[in-house]
Amino acid sequence: MADHSDEKHTDKQTDKHAHKHDTAESPGPSSDSNPLVSVVMGSRSDWETMKYTHSMLTEFGIPHETMVVSAHRTPQWMTAFAHEAAQRGVEVIIAGAGGAAHLPGMIAAQTSLPVLGVPVQSKALRGIDSLLSIVQMPSGVAVGTLAIGKAGAYNAAVLATSILGNKY
Repeated sequence: MADHSDEKHTDKQTDKHAHKHDTAESPGPSSDSNPLVSVVMGSRSDWETMKYTHSMLTEFGIPHETMVVSAHRTPQWMTAFAHEAAQRGVEVIIAGAGGAAHLPGMIAAQTSLPVLGVPVQSKALRGIDSLLSIVQMPSGVAVGTLAIGKAGAYNAAVLATSILGNKY
């Protein structure tokens, strides 16, 4: 299950309940000024998986942002994020989550943008719980579900690049 204990809401970014990451090694503020892809995760502990998405998007030269947006701890921020993403120029959302893993589906329910879900490997069930939470969406709430863990995180970046490649 994802560990949310390390989330603190004290700096400027957390006024909006968002945490951003600048490199694959260390969390810190960072964002491209006009991101085409938004990489979100349910908690900071999910960064261990989602850093691979960030690395691939960086390698491909895709403008993107990374942040923590919790469906459970900050649902109002998650709703605002989902509603405002397209207006900010975001074209694809990649959402990684572990355990209950509601983030991808909750975002997909509130935006018309493509949402790619990355199941983060959990300790209890090795990510099967995350996978089932993300893949079992009701009709009308589409989430493109990737593999559990690192492979899914890499492939989410590749798929987002393919989606954008059809336009650019």
